[in-house]
Amino acid sequence: MDSNHPSAACTQVYFDGSCPLCQREIAVYKNLRSDEPIEWVDVSASNANLPDGLSKQELMRRFHTRTADGRVLSGAEAFVHIWGQLPGWRVLAQLAKLPGMLRLMEWSYRGFLKVRPTLQRAFRMFLS
Repeated sequence: MDSNHPSAACTQVYFDGSCPLCQREIAVYKNLRSDEPIEWVDVSASNANLPDGLSKQELMRRFHTRTADGRVLSGAEAFVHIWGQLPGWRVLAQLAKLPGMLRLMEWSYRGFLKVRPTLQRAFRMFLS
């Protein structure tokens, strides 16, 4: 789908395309056939169509999705929403339904965000 012309009838995924880790993960997701249409929006692009109420800085800091019904999800909840639509990833979405699991996933994601800049630098050095 064209990220410059969002469709309210599909899930929109907002990701940091300037992050090499994010690029690779999104590439994996894009290669899978989802249950419903997904619009991939690289928020680092100058022409990115951003959702109302969220700044580019907020979208660059955390993973976000907008569901087909218009709800904006962030962090672990956003990942779980996408995983539930992708073959091979649905088991993780099912695990998130266990008591306390989504909270643990969010806690883990926040931990990852603290080390993300260091991992990005290391990844870029490895690639160059």
